[in-house]
Amino acid sequence: MKTYIHARLSRQERAALEELKRATGRSESEIVRRGLQLAAEESGGRRSALALAGSSAGRFKSGPRDLSTNNAHLDGFGR
Repeated sequence: MKTYIHARLSRQERAALEELKRATGRSESEIVRRGLQLAAEESGGRRSALALAGSSAGRFKSGPRDLSTNNAHLDGFGR
């Protein structure tokens, strides 16, 4: 279910929104959603492991792809 919000913006806030739209190519809705994400992160809420990993997630090209699912990789572990 979609939720709609209505916000009254000052002239400076409206100008900032227009500048962000022009600079990023994003819609007003995308900018507001991103702002909500940033505000939630800033408030000290718990972050997911993926959010903490940031841009490094999925960047590793080497190593076995089945490391977490193949028990053969655990042979000799802890000995």
